[in-house]
Amino acid sequence: MLSTLLLYLSACLWLGFSSVTAAEDAFVTKCLGFGDRINLPHVTVNFASYIPGGTNLSLADSPPSCGESSQQVLTDTCRVAMAVTTSNRSQITLEAWFPRNYTGRFLSTGNGGISGCIQYYDLAYTASLGFATVGANNGHNGTSGEAFYKNPDVVEDFAWRSLYTGVDVGKKLTDQFYDEGFNRSYYLGCSTGGRQGWKMVQSFPDLFDGVLVGSPAFNFVNLISWSGHFYPLTGTSNASTFVTPAQWAAVGELVLDQCDGLDGAKDGIIEDPDFCFPKIDSLGCASNNTTTSTCLSDAQLHTVKSTYQPLRGVHGEALYPRMQPGVEAEEAYIMYGGQPFSYSTDWYRYVVYSNPEWDPLSLTSKDAEAALAQNPFDIETWNGDLEPFRKAGGKVLTYHGMADQIISSDISKTYYDRVSETMNLKSSQLDEFYRYFRISGMGHCGGGDGATAIGNQLTYLTSLDPQDNVLMALVQWVEKSIAPEFVRGSSVAANGSVEWSRKHCKYPEHNIYVGPGNYTDENAWKCVD
Repeated sequence: MLSTLLLYLSACLWLGFSSVTAAEDAFVTKCLGFGDRINLPHVTVNFASYIPGGTNLSLADSPPSCGESSQQVLTDTCRVAMAVTTSNRSQITLEAWFPRNYTGRFLSTGNGGISGCIQYYDLAYTASLGFATVGANNGHNGTSGEAFYKNPDVVEDFAWRSLYTGVDVGKKLTDQFYDEGFNRSYYLGCSTGGRQGWKMVQSFPDLFDGVLVGSPAFNFVNLISWSGHFYPLTGTSNASTFVTPAQWAAVGELVLDQCDGLDGAKDGIIEDPDFCFPKIDSLGCASNNTTTSTCLSDAQLHTVKSTYQPLRGVHGEALYPRMQPGVEAEEAYIMYGGQPFSYSTDWYRYVVYSNPEWDPLSLTSKDAEAALAQNPFDIETWNGDLEPFRKAGGKVLTYHGMADQIISSDISKTYYDRVSETMNLKSSQLDEFYRYFRISGMGHCGGGDGATAIGNQLTYLTSLDPQDNVLMALVQWVEKSIAPEFVRGSSVAANGSVEWSRKHCKYPEHNIYVGPGNYTDENAWKCVD
């Protein structure tokens, strides 16, 4: 897919620009002197540099835990890095990327996990498409939550202020850098970036014209507790309740056998987990069986069945939905691996209890309710009243992979239904400003066995046609009032070629196979209520 992108850029993004020296180039000159002209409150410019398209940019200052040592810059870009003070004991690191091939559009990127990592791949992707783009570090550096410890100002940055501040500063700089300013404002983010986008929709409805969010980490505190509760559920690797990777693989095979064909096609993909309720008792060990490595003891059967149940509070109320079936083999190494989930552990240690020694194996429903009662800076991001965003004329396009191994896909459906009930609007009325698409076979924010390349990230770009690219679909919806009726995803071969495609349905519809063609034929599928 990246090779496809580079071919596109070589054909389009350089079109119309003659070869000139840096001294003769007005864009370069403007860029190199731009830092000296920035005079905004609380903003300290670190540098402004010109990055030619095709440069493999070294990211020497990126925290090692972020895992980004370099980034391919795809178009001529002016890169501005700065520090922005948010309180007397907190600040954000902010970057603004101004492309030569500017389209008059501003865009903010989001973050992931509880991380303080600028997502340079999103900056590179969106800048290459002509967006003036900003990205911030969420108020701290690296992937640990230790910076939250006894510093609620950093927690506030993480909850909302980093993103909002970056957008505020970024818009002012865009107006200053480009004579024409900007005429549309967009957002792109997934996971924590999805929660951040929804936070802006709920709390700052005038901030963006269009918001693209995937696999959102909203209902955040309960998500943290849900992610953490699998460790005491499975126990450590020597506990009687622990299920081995080989056993989880056997569970996954059984689940796929039971649920794959529910959509009418045996294609190795559970199209809609809503219809999948696995029965796994057949994997139980016979009383005289002492050698089979994949059969399950009674304690292990209880562990597996419990993963298909919601997280509940002390009085039995559902706090967070079940993990959707179909991701068992992957979870054996993530949530079910006999190790604490680091984001959950850090949140409890450094925010909930301010106790770095807190034991994640001790997590109970009482802890979950104590965490929810805190909800610092309303980080839950769970307000179902979107009327201010609707009145502002904003559009939000959201997607979630049906094989998400980090954030249950059920949560996006739960929130959609919450908005519908809170606003007393039917789906046809929500369609005016809020559309949700479920991507079968997609893992967390991308990848997976299905037709999952939808243009939400640089890695998953196959086309700029709005029917094949969710970002361009959002732009078309905002600027031409053409709303997406489906999201087409592509299954891509190792050489970058598209093997087959599928039209993913707009919730509450779901896909069924009706034939007569092969399941790889997108026209053999139909969206139904």
